Amino acid sequence: MPSREGKDITLALTGDSLITRRLIPYAEPNYTRMLDRIRSADASFTNLEGLLTHFEGYPAAQSGGTYVVGPPELADDLLWAGFNLFARANNHSLDWSFGGLLATDRELDARGMVHSGVGLNLALARSPAYLDTPAGRVALVSTSATFPAGGQAGKQRVDLPGRPGLNPLRFKVRYEVPATELENLREMSESLGLEATKRRMAAMRGRPVESNFTLGPLEFVPSSDGTHRVVTEPDAADLDGNLRALEEARRQADWVIFSVHSHEPGPDDPRSPAEFFKTAARRAVEAGADAVVGHGPHHMRGIEIHRDRPIFYSLGNFIFQNETVQWLPQDFYDNYGLTVEDTPDRAYDRRTDEDSHGFPAHPMYWQAMVAEVRFEDRRLAGIDLLPVSLGYGKRRTLRGRPLLAEGEEFDAIVSDMRERSAPFGVDLGEAIPDGVRVCLD
Repeated sequence: MPSREGKDITLALTGDSLITRRLIPYAEPNYTRMLDRIRSADASFTNLEGLLTHFEGYPAAQSGGTYVVGPPELADDLLWAGFNLFARANNHSLDWSFGGLLATDRELDARGMVHSGVGLNLALARSPAYLDTPAGRVALVSTSATFPAGGQAGKQRVDLPGRPGLNPLRFKVRYEVPATELENLREMSESLGLEATKRRMAAMRGRPVESNFTLGPLEFVPSSDGTHRVVTEPDAADLDGNLRALEEARRQADWVIFSVHSHEPGPDDPRSPAEFFKTAARRAVEAGADAVVGHGPHHMRGIEIHRDRPIFYSLGNFIFQNETVQWLPQDFYDNYGLTVEDTPDRAYDRRTDEDSHGFPAHPMYWQAMVAEVRFEDRRLAGIDLLPVSLGYGKRRTLRGRPLLAEGEEFDAIVSDMRERSAPFGVDLGEAIPDGVRVCLD
C-alpha cells in the first residue's frame, strides 16, 4: 500500500474548549459518535481556552472574563477525546499570570501534548509546534488578537530575558468620518487642551506630532466619500512575525494549521469577522497554511475557501464550561458588587441575572460545528461539518459539553453556518450522517 505521508490527511477542527469538568464519564450515542470522528482524524485540533492547574500563580489584574482554571487531569480527558493539537494563545492564557501559564505548560508537557501560542518569550510563543502522524508532520502556529493589556510575550535580548506571554496578532483601528466632523473633533480637542498636551509630549520625546488626528487611542481620518466607516488592519510587525512562523512551518512540516483567536466583529455585522482577521487569514494561506481555524467570539462565523485552502472564521464553542470554575479571585466578584463572603454560584447568578441575559440567554453560544477536512494528493478533497449542541436552556451543571445536534437544532445550526458562509461564496450542500458536506465545486 503506498504511503499517505505528505499527500493525504484528515483534520478534525474545533473551536474553543473552555473546559472545567471531566469528559470521560459520559457515553451517549451522539457523544461517542462525535468523539469517534475526532479520534479517527490524523490530527485533531482544539483551542485550549484556560489553564489546567491546581491554581498555581496569582490571579491577574485583568482577565478574559471568567478566570478559567480546570484541574490538570482534564488534559487526560482531552487526550481521551482524541485531540492531539492544542492552541494556547487566547484571552485566558494569563488569567493566573505567569505562574498559571507556566504551570499549565508543565502539565501539558508531562503528557507529551503538542501545543503552541505561549512561551517564555515572543520567539518561543510564536514558534510552531509539531505533531508527527502517519499522514506526515503537522505544524501548528497559534496567535491571538484578543487579550488583556500586557498579555503579549516580549522579545528576548542578549542582555535581558523576554517576557512570558502569548503570540499576539494586534490590529489597528481607523475611524473614517466626514471632513467637517473631523474638523469639529479637532476644534473640540484644541479647546480642551488635548492638542497642547500632544505637542508637549511629542516635544519631550523628540518626535513630531502624529499627522493623523487621534483622540486618546482612537484615530480619525477624513472619509473619501463623506460617510462613516470603521477600518481595521493587522499590525504590520505582528502579521509579519506570524507569517515568518508559517513560512518556517511550511519548510519544516508537511501540513500547516494557523489558529487565530479573535472576538472582534466586522463593522456591519457582529456575526462576521473583522477585516483585519480576513486579511491575516488570506495572507496566512498565501504563506503556506493549509487551514486557518478561528475561534473566540463563542459563536459561529463563516467559512471561506482561499487558494484551495479553508478558512474557518469561527467554529463556535466546542466545550463551554465557564460557570463551573471552582474558585474565583475577588476581582471577579468586584465586577458584580459581591463581597469576600460570596461564593462562585452567587457570582454566576449575578452575572447573568439567573440566566436571563448573557451567554445562557442566547442559543447561538450553545451551537457549534466540528469540521472534518480531507486532503488528497495535497488538494482539498472535502469538508464535512458536524453540528454540535452544547445544551442551550439546560442548567449550568448540564450544559457546556458537546453532543451531535439533532432535529430542529441540527437544521438551525446548518442554516446559520450557511448564512454566515454565503458572503464568502461558500455553500453547504448534501446531508451526510450526522452532518452536512461543504460544496467545493
